[in-house]
Amino acid sequence: MDEDRFNMEVRKFLKKLGVTSQREIEEAVRKAVEGGALKGDETLTAKAVVTVSGVDLEFTVDGDIALQ
Repeated sequence: MDEDRFNMEVRKFLKKLGVTSQREIEEAVRKAVEGGALKGDETLTAKAVVTVSGVDLEFTVDGDIALQ
């Protein structure tokens, strides 16, 4: 295994995950605030589940997102 290439591929995936997740979360929250489903001062609970095929890996990352 080429450790350098592997490291770069993991980093590329994580960057894509981060950028895409941020965009989706921001869009959903804005729509919810505009539509009245959220007031804009809540703290939201978030959870991401990552799985990798080919290896026995599944993990969850939990956290809070404060809107104010």
